[in-house]
Amino acid sequence: MILKSPIIRNELKVTLPLSQIASGPFMDWGVVPPLPDQNAAFQIQLTLFTFALDTLKDTESETRIKASTPSHQTGPRSTSHQTGQIIMGGTGAASSSLWLATNPSKRWGELFFLLYTPFWLTLCLGIVVPYKLYEDFTELEYLLLGLVSAVPSFLIPMLFAGEVDRSLCLKDRYWVKASLWIVIFSYVGNYFWTHYFFTVLGASYTFPSWKMNNVPHTTFLLTHVCFLFYHMSSNITLRRLRHSIADLPEKIQWFTEAAWILALAYFIAYLETIAISNFPYYQFVDRASMYKVGSLFYAIYFIVSFPMFLRIDEKPGNTWDLPRVAVDALGAAMLVTIILDLWRIFLGPIVPIPESNQCLQPGLPWFPGHGPKA
Repeated sequence: MILKSPIIRNELKVTLPLSQIASGPFMDWGVVPPLPDQNAAFQIQLTLFTFALDTLKDTESETRIKASTPSHQTGPRSTSHQTGQIIMGGTGAASSSLWLATNPSKRWGELFFLLYTPFWLTLCLGIVVPYKLYEDFTELEYLLLGLVSAVPSFLIPMLFAGEVDRSLCLKDRYWVKASLWIVIFSYVGNYFWTHYFFTVLGASYTFPSWKMNNVPHTTFLLTHVCFLFYHMSSNITLRRLRHSIADLPEKIQWFTEAAWILALAYFIAYLETIAISNFPYYQFVDRASMYKVGSLFYAIYFIVSFPMFLRIDEKPGNTWDLPRVAVDALGAAMLVTIILDLWRIFLGPIVPIPESNQCLQPGLPWFPGHGPKA
């Protein structure tokens, strides 16, 4: 089922015609084309993207809405008596969506990153993996795959700024803040937390690659776009949930939101593990244990990050600067590191691993003597 939510067409207007940006060999209005040999996990993952795509389809068929603000209303937030909708920041644009952010720049950024998802997702899981192009890849091809997947997520919004972003400095645009947060969080995840996958989950990379701290450069790049997709999906669902439970008692609201974050984090972690199962060079000692227990370990990333990431520019009148974004991302990363290391110390590996007693030794898993042997 495709989710529908009306928004204002001019919020997504960019320098190029919208139809050119949202059409191409891999996407059409409201349609995700079937891909050869795609697995069920890939199909489920793509349905999350159709929310943004279907939203834009609706806007193409609607008349562009222009909200007029009475001259005596000059504050940053006012109510239109004609439409009954909220007018934010004097932009003249209204949004009645319970899924999308009230901040125009954040709304545009979230939808852009969702719309960008089919490009890298189709490239990796719709072309490279099912056609086994990776069999001929060397270190260079793997690096290029990561660059082609990640770099456009920076270049496109920089070169073709959304209408709502054109009046803002680059540092004040939501997509810049979101990208910085994810860059920091995903970098820490790859550089440090990957070694927990080695020593606790029994994972290993066996494809040719240039590495940093024994982690392939390609994974740094692909993790960035993956995490952007996951966190944008989390943003819109958490926001909608909060609207739905706003009238409930505070304790029930807290419990409901916590349960949803846990469920969504586990679902995404499990889905990613399933989605890459056809790639033979990311291996596990026991794949079944990784699916069930390892996905919970991986979900710890998102249990921490989803609610923290949502806070960026979420409250009207409380926009974040880049230093605050960076500190918040580092704080989230430190909290995840502590929780993962507590798992390593007190629970140990989920499967028998050669020299698995190393997980009970003091110190962190990327210190000498920990992790897979070269």
